[in-house]
Amino acid sequence: MPKRSLNLNAYAESFVRSIKRECLDKMILFGQRHARHVIEQYVEHYLLERPHQGLGNRVITPPVRPSPRDRPVQCRERLGGLLRSYCREAA
Repeated sequence: MPKRSLNLNAYAESFVRSIKRECLDKMILFGQRHARHVIEQYVEHYLLERPHQGLGNRVITPPVRPSPRDRPVQCRERLGGLLRSYCREAA
């Protein structure tokens, strides 16, 4: 598809708004290496842990096996607690 495709621009703009609102606007970055680390952590969170409204509030790549409901809930923090996700312990 061409670079100026309207559908592709909408997805890119949505991602940029999300990373700015949820992450970059709340941090002071110290150099390119730090910025790369922060962006890598956010992308992992975005793809693996964050629910997406367009997918019916499911994550893009769901866990292989759902955990039983009787297991305790764990909190996973990234970037010093700025990004959080919750899941049940694996069996």
